[in-house]
Amino acid sequence: MIRAHTVEQVRAAEAALMATLPEGALMQRAAYGLAHAVLDLLGGGYGRRVLLLVGSGDNGGDALYAGVVLARRGVQVEAWLLSDRVHEGGLAALREAGGRARRPDAPPTGGRFDVVVDGIVGIGGRPPLRADAAAALEALSGVPVVAVDTPSGVDVDTGELAGAHVTADVTVTFGTHKVAHLVDPAARASGAVHLVDIGLDLPAPALEALQPDDVARLLPRPTPDAHKYTRGVVGVRAGSTTYPGAALLSVAGAACGLAGMVRYVGDAAVADRVREAHPEVVGDGRVQAWVIGSGSADTAEAQLAATLDDGVPVVVDADALEHADMVAGRPAVLTPHAGELAGMLGVDRHEVEARPLHFARVAADAYRTTVLLKGRRTLVAEAGRAVRVTTTGTPWLATAGAGDVLGGLVGALLAAGLTPYDAASVGSWLHGAAATSASRGGPVVATEVARAVPGVVAALTS
Repeated sequence: MIRAHTVEQVRAAEAALMATLPEGALMQRAAYGLAHAVLDLLGGGYGRRVLLLVGSGDNGGDALYAGVVLARRGVQVEAWLLSDRVHEGGLAALREAGGRARRPDAPPTGGRFDVVVDGIVGIGGRPPLRADAAAALEALSGVPVVAVDTPSGVDVDTGELAGAHVTADVTVTFGTHKVAHLVDPAARASGAVHLVDIGLDLPAPALEALQPDDVARLLPRPTPDAHKYTRGVVGVRAGSTTYPGAALLSVAGAACGLAGMVRYVGDAAVADRVREAHPEVVGDGRVQAWVIGSGSADTAEAQLAATLDDGVPVVVDADALEHADMVAGRPAVLTPHAGELAGMLGVDRHEVEARPLHFARVAADAYRTTVLLKGRRTLVAEAGRAVRVTTTGTPWLATAGAGDVLGGLVGALLAAGLTPYDAASVGSWLHGAAATSASRGGPVVATEVARAVPGVVAALTS
């Protein structure tokens, strides 16, 4: 499990650890890890040129001491001092090791830099970057950037952006991931994140991301004496004569093999097409979970109402999200994208895209159920729980019908016995992993994602 903590949590843990260590020891640990990450990126040290952008906080101190390690490995190190107050001990040590330091308005020492180290602002900084820092970055456009802890200029606890900020190729963080590493839009600015363990004792996280071992542990598996009913039955009410493909794709996701049976209830003509494509699918009857809404058009409200008397968990998707208040407080998974969530909350889509973590939490509180906010980094929010973020997937997954497959997949996991929180998290992870597997680096369509799920599950459980 990747766990992310807030600035307050990290600072408290750092203070507790520093009380047990010699002065400066924690910064030296961070600097050593940072320096070796830079060396890995460079592929060696001798003769390379590294520029440190140094602000007034501890991140600037980390950068300066990392510069000392780099200089001792044969790297030509220069520091641009972006504040009148920088870490004095780190600056003196860098100069003693042969590094140079100057203000950014002084002439450079000559030659192009191989890497820029962003030590401008610490995790307590607020966006955006100051004008002088933004100008320094602009002058270095095209040079790979390694950010210290988090890219300067992002909001660390929300993952939000507000103006000028660093866009890193690599971020070297210490002790734990921060929210901005995992949540868009700031996650896009973090690049590849490298975690350096500095020995922090941390509380429960604010955010977490499932990894393959976590998904394997949560996956429902048939017992030796299992039969189709004990493995769970998922019902699908989706599609219409206008949008029959939505029914086929929702059923394809539900029929991935994680539940014992799939029932389809809908228009007779659509049901015939479903059974032709999926002969194992049967008709109406008792279920352990429902999937409602994809392609349902003006029948969505009636279809959702028809499921509620069953008292089983329900996945509410697409057209049915307009009626999500009907499942408020019930075991359910709401699966909006940014535009749908904006409509549900009465805000603008751009607001949701700029603040996805905030609005996922708002929706979970408002509807008192589980919310799966789809996006490049899908978020699963439930009141009182750490938000889960999905890090699997490929940009090729942004394709018509992929959300229908996801809804069916989550429904199958619900029917198999997972809680809404776990079903949404595991389903989203499998969906992204299946898309990556099916695409092989190229385009993918929704039906291929559904077909790839069993292979992903097999790899996890073998």
